Formats: sequence, structure tokens, C-alpha cells
Amino acid sequence: AEAARLERRDGHYAVGFADGSEITARTVVLATGARYRRLHVPGIEPLEGASVHYSATVYEAQQCRTDPVAVVGGGNSAGQAVLFLAGYAPQVYLLVRGPSLEAHMSRYLIDQVERHPRVRVLLHTEITEALGEKALEAVTVVDHRTGEHRHLTVRALFVFTGADPHTEWLSGALALDPRGFVLTGAEAQACSVPELWQSQGRDCLTLETSLPGVFAAGDVRSGSVKRVASAVGEGAMSIHFVHRYLDHTAAPGGTDSSSRTRSKKSAWLA
Repeated sequence: AEAARLERRDGHYAVGFADGSEITARTVVLATGARYRRLHVPGIEPLEGASVHYSATVYEAQQCRTDPVAVVGGGNSAGQAVLFLAGYAPQVYLLVRGPSLEAHMSRYLIDQVERHPRVRVLLHTEITEALGEKALEAVTVVDHRTGEHRHLTVRALFVFTGADPHTEWLSGALALDPRGFVLTGAEAQACSVPELWQSQGRDCLTLETSLPGVFAAGDVRSGSVKRVASAVGEGAMSIHFVHRYLDHTAAPGGTDSSSRTRSKKSAWLA
């Protein structure tokens, strides 16, 4: 079922779904993730998972010990991948569509990337085609300043062009960063009215959103590491925070055991 809305209601949270159904709960955990942008150029789709990758782990890097590779992207994730892969591959091309790295990459990464002897940065450059049948053999790139097309011989391609979080349905319900990721902790508290957390008698918890009792874990969360291991860890942490929240929040609507059972329901949205 696709979640369509989130709203506060009588001390609980109501989650509405696209089919018209609804659930209510004392707490909510948002783990809806993000959609990673794929590279759509001729020849690339058959090679995805073989020699075209959307992450750079030790496994992929070890396959590149004798071959040049290319990384697409101009942000911190791309810069980190370039430096990591340069520890394995003899040549790493960083293909950036924009005119500089400064727009989206941290200065400390730029300095390391530009100084690394195995890294070559190609600005104003975009891939137009992937060449190869069972494995990548080369990519065709265009320089948008000159219009020149040329081939780069690479045996693997790593794509880091960003991600779009699954948070369209949360717009206006809680605080999001400029890219749509869910703010948590101190950043979320800073976006809330001071009276909200004063009434709670505490500060916003680490994975808590701008709505007390609503938590976010994994790739949907602003500032997350965007790795499976960290997402799993945040999922476990979020349930710990759910219990802390429930233990320190009076259950509304009565004190009999059945009322307490109902009031402690939590919703996990993934």
C-alpha cells in the first residue's frame, strides 16, 4: 500500500494510503528510502550490474586493478568514490557535466581529487554512449564547450548522480531539507517552534523528525551515509527511540490495559 499523507490527530498520527485506507499509531518510523538516478544513454542498460555500477565497494574496486574506470558525478559521493577507486585502478576519469567541482563537492575532497596522480577530471563532459557487449569496453563522451566527441577506454563505469527521496507525500507535514530528505535531530528541532519541544520537556532525539514520535531511518533521512549497513543500524536505533518515546509519554484515552495496548501501536513505513 502506498502512503499518501501523514497528519496529527488527537495525540496520535494518522497515515492515509492511496487506496483510501488509514491507520493510526502513537509513533511512526519513516524508512521509505530514495530512488537513485540512473544514467540513461544508449548501450548502458545491458551492462548494469556487470560493469556499470551505482555504488563503489571493495568487490567492484578489486575487479579494476589493471583497467581504467570512469566515475560520473560532481558531488561528494562521486569524489569519495574516485579517491577510493584510485587506490585500485591505474586511471580514474571523473566526468562532470558542470564547469567546476566547487558547486557540489567539499573543498577537502576537491583538493585530494585534483592532486591524485591517477585521477583525471574532465569538466563540461557528458557520456553519450556505452560501448561493449558483455562488458564495458569504452564510453563516448562529448565536451559541451567544443562539441567534440571522443572515446575513453574504460572497463567499468560508476554512476553517482544523486537520489530523489520518497517523500513527496510528506511535503507540508514535517521538515524536509532543500532536496526533500527528512530532517532529524537538532536540524529538525531548529525548524520547529520552540514551544513544541518545550512542551515535550526534552530535545529532539537523534533520529526524530520535527514531529515528536515520528522517526526517520536510512536513505530517506537527511545526512544519512547512504549505505546498507548504516541504514540497518538506523532502523534498529529508531525502534530503541520509539520505546524511549513511548516510555516517557503518557498514553491518552484511559489507563485500562486494552487502551494502553492500542495506544502503543507504531507504524513502520518502508
